[in-house]
Amino acid sequence: MGSIGNEEKVSPPNDQFWKSIQNHKAAESILGEAQKHAEGHKLRAHDMKDASAFDRNLEEVLDQRRSSQNLAALHRWDHAVDFSSNDFLSLATNGILREEFLKELSRNPEFKLGSTGSRLLDGNSPYSEALEQEIAEFHGGESALLVASGYDANCAIFCAIPRPGDVIVYDELIHASVQDGMKYSLTESQISFRHNDPTSFRDVLDDIEESHPLVRKGQRCVLVSVESVYSMDGDVCPLQALVEIAKEVFPKGNVEFVVDEAHSTGLMGVNGRGLVCDLGLEKEIAIRLHTFGKGMSTTGAAILSNKTVQNMLLNFARPLIYTTAPSFPMLAAIKAGYTLLRTGQLTPLRENMQRLVKHFYDKMTADPEWAAITKAGTCSIPLLNNWEGRDYITQFVPVWTREKYNYFLSIHLLNDNFSAIPINPPVVPRGTGRVRLIIHAGNTDEQVEELANSILTWAKEMYAIETGKTKGRLPAVAQKLQLLMSASGHDISPRAGNPFME
Repeated sequence: MGSIGNEEKVSPPNDQFWKSIQNHKAAESILGEAQKHAEGHKLRAHDMKDASAFDRNLEEVLDQRRSSQNLAALHRWDHAVDFSSNDFLSLATNGILREEFLKELSRNPEFKLGSTGSRLLDGNSPYSEALEQEIAEFHGGESALLVASGYDANCAIFCAIPRPGDVIVYDELIHASVQDGMKYSLTESQISFRHNDPTSFRDVLDDIEESHPLVRKGQRCVLVSVESVYSMDGDVCPLQALVEIAKEVFPKGNVEFVVDEAHSTGLMGVNGRGLVCDLGLEKEIAIRLHTFGKGMSTTGAAILSNKTVQNMLLNFARPLIYTTAPSFPMLAAIKAGYTLLRTGQLTPLRENMQRLVKHFYDKMTADPEWAAITKAGTCSIPLLNNWEGRDYITQFVPVWTREKYNYFLSIHLLNDNFSAIPINPPVVPRGTGRVRLIIHAGNTDEQVEELANSILTWAKEMYAIETGKTKGRLPAVAQKLQLLMSASGHDISPRAGNPFME
């Protein structure tokens, strides 16, 4: 898409223009994001002839991202309504977790601030062992091992557990931490199956049964890596079906599952125990990963397994061996979160989050123009399809758009004071750009309704542009952004390559 009008004749913003923006803070946020993007995506390597080879070589790599308009940067949403963070239950802001955390600190007044070493040296403690036991019992596992993050946990699992001759089978949309862990795995056979597709999963297992005689004989294993909930798509893993297929294809029982419950911990099942517990599959899953930086609003993670797997991790998982153990405040925050889960204090928050997501879906599907917009391909919310028939509705609302439309949608939402980030490759597959929204327990009915109305307003505007009912090729907020950028001295022509205005 090209910019509209003649860039040379763009007038500076006036009072009427500023009034057309929802508020000055929104305008500042929009302009700030666009300026940050414009400045950050200027190619730099060719202007660094006098710089060191070290810096110049790095800038050449960064220029590749800049050329594709895909350079990552830090954001701040100080004044916007939160529809983007991982604070699913709003525990980071509602004070419930903070209060329990402070109580936990007061119950341990003589605590040692730092852990003083790795778990295998001086970093172990009775408190950490007791917490691991509590976590294991809560999730119906044999043992739990605390780690610094979910990323470290997945890297630890996949670098230490698969043996030579084993096969790793993974969902094609598995998290980057699993992919990084597999790079250091001792097994060379790593095969993906189509996302959440039991038929594709069966086909992959059938191929392995034919091509790997040691696996067929039950002497080597298949490790299956899946997530309970996929955050960029918002869908739930068909875990029960996958487990049943694995038993059918390999009746010797040498298919083991690794389930990442990062986006279901604290949310799914009784008291937030997760998908595996909700399905009653505790005895069927070899390894579970529960992370605490999302629904639990703290930090860290725990790997649930039997003692054999735990001993393998302690002896061969470099991300665990060569790192300092979690500090007491980190452990106390995790403990506080599990106290809230175990006592059922978070149940009303989980229920409210579910209610709000359903309320949002009701508002979207009730609009008479939404079906035509979706059919035309302007944008869509795949999770709206048959949503009323699902047992569980996730907190994620990915709005898929045409290429680069997600930039337009993000600034439109920001103009309406909602935090929204355009998601592009490599985070999602090429050609599947979107704006991923997250509805939280702490959002209000009014905020959710306003969010739905904002999306619908933008979608109708883009649909009118596409069908020729509206002149021009840019939505209103993008046109306003052109004025702001031009008045700030930025190049707004197509050659500048700013996706917020193309």
